[in-house]
Amino acid sequence: MNYSLRQLRVFVAVAQQGGFSQAGQAIGLSQSAVSHSIKELETEMGIRLLDRTTREVLLTEAGQQLATRLERLLEELNTTLLDARSYGQQRSGTVRVAASQTISAHLMPQCLAASQQHYPDIKVMLRDRPQQWVLQSVRNAEVDFGIIIGPLASADFACQPILEEPFLLLCRQDDALAQREQVSWRCLNGRLLVLQDYASGSRILIDEALRQQRVNAEIVQEIGHPATLYPMVEAGIGISILPALALPMPEGRPLLVRRIFPEINRTLMLIRRKNRSLSPAAEAIWQEVSQQAALLTRQREQFPAF
Repeated sequence: MNYSLRQLRVFVAVAQQGGFSQAGQAIGLSQSAVSHSIKELETEMGIRLLDRTTREVLLTEAGQQLATRLERLLEELNTTLLDARSYGQQRSGTVRVAASQTISAHLMPQCLAASQQHYPDIKVMLRDRPQQWVLQSVRNAEVDFGIIIGPLASADFACQPILEEPFLLLCRQDDALAQREQVSWRCLNGRLLVLQDYASGSRILIDEALRQQRVNAEIVQEIGHPATLYPMVEAGIGISILPALALPMPEGRPLLVRRIFPEINRTLMLIRRKNRSLSPAAEAIWQEVSQQAALLTRQREQFPAF
């Protein structure tokens, strides 16, 4: 049968109101539109639902039976639709997010604090892991979404860039590079470097930057945790390259950070499984992380720290 939900609602309104004019007023339709809708429904069903006289509209036996059942069914349908709408506006539950160590340490704290303030009924669980683990956990639906270092060459994910930041030089205050007015990538030729290993999403980008800038340097240490870069450089083992997000440095150490020219950036990206919708709670936290990254960008532009 090819009848519409609108026709059924009009019929129930007529049954409840006892006339076309009254039903039209109740549901916001003209009397002629109500009459036309009832005729279409009767034609489609092949039965008479209403007996019309000059004074009143009466339900036939078939019409009475249909109206009684439809009232209950339409009420249940309306309740179901309201429940679905309520779920779509729901801002509660648990959201799982995965991010690398630098991102977890320097971007996520303010994201978690803002989320707690704006969405007190949402519990955010942060998983601090290497980038490859982040990718795998998003792919396997172990977390709702992740934050990685782009670019990302994979068709498995939907991505949204949220932050660009430059790579910086980390050296001792008594290093020769600390005295230069401007540090170029070429200044790193022949130097000893301490870098993060390939568990970091930044390492491939740093390798590519060194290659593009034709820098011939010796990598003497490859470490796993970004915080280890500071004592390594302080001890004189080598200089380092780190992203701006790794700042600020620990206080009281004889180290400094300098820009390197030309400026080479890395991109932070939100990722989720492609063609999969986030829950309302996860969507709220996704947007919160994006907003906090934008706020961090504006703060850096107004108050540069390097």
